[in-house]
Amino acid sequence: MVGSKEGYQLHAFFFPLMAQGHLIPAIAMARLFSSRGVKVTIVTTPLNARLFSHTIDGDKQLGLDISVQLIQFPSEEAGLPQGCENVSSSHNFFDVAPKFFTALDLLQQPFENLLQQYLPEFVVADMFFPWVTDVAAKFGIPNLIFHGTSFFSLCVSDSLRRYNPHENIKSETDRFVLPGLPDQIELMRSNLPDLQKIPSELGKYFKRVDELEGRSYGVLVNSFYELEPGYADHYKKIMGRKAWHIGPVSLRNRDITDKEQRHSCLSWLDSRKPNSVIYVCFGSMVPFTAEQLLEIAMGLEDSGQPFIWVLRLKGEEAEQRSRMLDGFEERIEGRGLIIRDWAPQVMILDHPAVGGFVTHCGWNSTMESVSAGVAMITWPIFADQFHNEKLVTQVLKAGVSVGAHYFQEVVGEKGVVKREDIKKAVQQLMISGEEAEQLRSRATELKEMARKAFEGGSSYADLTALIEELRLNPRPEV
Repeated sequence: MVGSKEGYQLHAFFFPLMAQGHLIPAIAMARLFSSRGVKVTIVTTPLNARLFSHTIDGDKQLGLDISVQLIQFPSEEAGLPQGCENVSSSHNFFDVAPKFFTALDLLQQPFENLLQQYLPEFVVADMFFPWVTDVAAKFGIPNLIFHGTSFFSLCVSDSLRRYNPHENIKSETDRFVLPGLPDQIELMRSNLPDLQKIPSELGKYFKRVDELEGRSYGVLVNSFYELEPGYADHYKKIMGRKAWHIGPVSLRNRDITDKEQRHSCLSWLDSRKPNSVIYVCFGSMVPFTAEQLLEIAMGLEDSGQPFIWVLRLKGEEAEQRSRMLDGFEERIEGRGLIIRDWAPQVMILDHPAVGGFVTHCGWNSTMESVSAGVAMITWPIFADQFHNEKLVTQVLKAGVSVGAHYFQEVVGEKGVVKREDIKKAVQQLMISGEEAEQLRSRATELKEMARKAFEGGSSYADLTALIEELRLNPRPEV
């Protein structure tokens, strides 16, 4: 396999993290590579495979060379309950995070055995498998890292590590400037996780991730150049990292969004006026205090706007917290809709009745909103979400902040966002006025840019360049 092979079919291993926020874009990315002629094997565990096997079967029927290879998840060996194979398996992931990361490390040997057996031309592995780079290097196989976030967030994280601007800030709510970035971006200490402020085992794990990035073949980013050009350039030229922007990968999923089973909420949306409905969803991971849920409910009710609220309560507190909303659903009947299970988010955002999105600023949700041309109300909670909020509100100018300031594991534990602020943000975005029109107009511009980039533009070209580079130089030294 040495030397140029013009028509040779590349074989790629995709190894996504077992978490919805990473799994969904990684599978979309795997399907994207497959649609461009690459043979793709997705490595995952049995329970996670069930989440997307229907989609992969559909691709196979269309003639794509894509398959799933199963490995067992070492739940019990890591001290986790049997069947805990996904971040969302636990009521509160932060309670089991150290054990979950131990389980991820225990996957090293079975993954290495598969690599040795199949010898793919390259691997795309999630950032939470930092050992993959060294394991793949044993066989001369290049490893591409997938972070699941934006160029902007990667640049912000680098500034925090490089300059430690938060170290001398005494108050949690004092602002500080992030040095070395294309724009003047400010954060608060309260926006940062404890592991960035206090030494911990989890902090050491993330340090391993950072150190290995520079030794990998490069980084795949679910973004497009026109969205964040200053930060794509900063990442590649100033930070000196090799990267390819190939998104928004959610556009690859628009052909399979379960259109066979039309969700009842879509019929509800059909009866609404264009741009009149606010969609509210905070992802699948974080629990809320009863007090915070009540404030959200009252804020939405007081706003006077039609809304869809995806409210997935988990754990023992679910019933108690539901009782906090007694009478709410009766009062908002006809104007509001609560979805207590899975919701077809891409299809909801694409619906012409939806005019705004209250989001936790997870990168998938942000990109899906951009791709649909929907302006956002930003409510970050943890991870990279405070970074993404700054991108949306300050750089892209496609959203307004609800005023959430605390990185937290249970929403409302450290700082409750009040109903008045929720009502204000919803009305600011949804009620006609100069600011609302500017936000809508900007969101529409970004939607057009996203589609052009993905359908033959910058993202299409970057993916083409990467595939050709790997084809012409199979198994380069890492």
